[in-house]
Formats: sequence, C-alpha cells, structure tokens
Amino acid sequence: MSNSLYSTEWRIKPLIALNSIAFLLLISWLLPTTRLLWDRFDYFLFTLLNDPIETSEIWATIWAVGSVRLTDIAVGLVMLSFLLWGRLLFRGEQIRSAFIGFIVLLIMMLLVRVGFTEFSELVGWGRASPTMLLPESVRLSEIFPEWVALGLKDSSSQSFPGDHASVILLWALNLSLAAKGWRCAVIWALAVVFMLPRLVAGAHWGTDDFVGGLFISLMTFSWACCTPLLATVTGKLLNILAPIFNYLGRYQPFAWFEFFNPTSVK
Repeated sequence: MSNSLYSTEWRIKPLIALNSIAFLLLISWLLPTTRLLWDRFDYFLFTLLNDPIETSEIWATIWAVGSVRLTDIAVGLVMLSFLLWGRLLFRGEQIRSAFIGFIVLLIMMLLVRVGFTEFSELVGWGRASPTMLLPESVRLSEIFPEWVALGLKDSSSQSFPGDHASVILLWALNLSLAAKGWRCAVIWALAVVFMLPRLVAGAHWGTDDFVGGLFISLMTFSWACCTPLLATVTGKLLNILAPIFNYLGRYQPFAWFEFFNPTSVK
C-alpha cells in the first residue's frame, strides 16, 4: 500500500462506472415500471423494520436510543475515530490524507446535496417519510414522547434524498480506498447499522438512502476521487497544515492519535 491514497490522474473507467451506477439507480426509481418495484421494496423494508416496534419493548427502546441526537453525535465520533486512529487501515501519511480528504469530500457533497435536493423539490421528486404517509406506522415519538426533547426523529416532510445516509455512505466509500478484505466488510457493516435508526423509525424510506443518498455520495466520490481534484486539494492543505499537526503531536492528548504522529503507523 503506497502513501498516496487518492489518485493524481484521471481514472476514466471507474468514473464512468460510478456515474453510470448512480444514474441507473435514479432512472430506475423514476421509471414507472421499475418504480413499482422500488415502492414495493420501500414498503416491505419499512414494515419489516417498523412493525416489531409495536410488539417488542426492547426493539423499540434500541431504535429510540439510536434515533436521538446524542447517538448521532456518538456515531460521528466513531466515524471520526477511524480517521484519527488509522492503524488498521492506513500507513504513514495516508491517515492525514484520509481525514483531510473526507473533510473536503463533505464540503463537496454539501454542494452536490443542496443542488440535487433543490432540483428534486423543483421537479416533484420530494416526498414525506413513511410515518407521515402510512397510518399503520408505529411512531417512536408516541411511545417515548419525552424523548422528542432529546432530538428523537421519526418523521420528515421532505425525506428524499437521505442526507444522513449520504454522509455515512461517503465515509464508507472513502475508507474503502484503504480497507481491504474483512476490514472493508466491517466498514460497510457499520455503515448499514448507522443508517438503520432512520429506517426503523420511519424518518426515511429505503430508497431515500439507497437511491437518493447513494446517488449523492457516488457523484461526489467519483468526481473527487477518480480525477486529480481530491489529491490536489488534499495535498495543498496537507502542505499548509502538516507543521501544525506535527507540533500538536508532541503534546498530550494529541500524541495519542496516529493522525498527529503518522510516522508511528507502520
């Protein structure tokens, strides 16, 4: 594994492949014939995950905990830890490249997401979440009304595309550049787990995440990582920030993180 995490050249074939996947997913969701299949998938997945809330207190409690703001923060910290403690995934300067690169990816994705969401609303692709459309849905906010103050989210008037999922998917795609074998499987398993609370609670349909969210993340990732763009921006930022990181790495608690001492990552 080299120290270069991001491509410094145009990678035309992966770029075309990732864009094709993104647009094929979106087109299949828009075409009436295949949209029917997606709608069936949405309903099946939602009832599979949401129905047990009514009969299982444990199931309801688990996903209520997973749907509050503090859990979102905890998930963010877990995602961040993979970029700061990178011993299992990265070597040398790759750990800094992955972290800075992810920040740049998030900024790029924000632009893509805003544009795509605005366009979706303009052309009428937007829709409400299943808990707002299906009267038989089970609402966590009704079972745990006091948790609403903690940021419990189980509904959305504009659920497409899944912005929460797009961040998680982008994180997994970024780490997949370095993660191989079982490590890659763990990353994607965690990504699915992190996405589940919104799906179980009914704040999103499955296709909000697996079509809308994936479209945003694939478009961002492909144009950043299959072109020299991300490598160039990340390289320039690292040149500016490396002396600061090196200085902080001399002191606790920064010295605990491989990010501040990348030479310790073999």
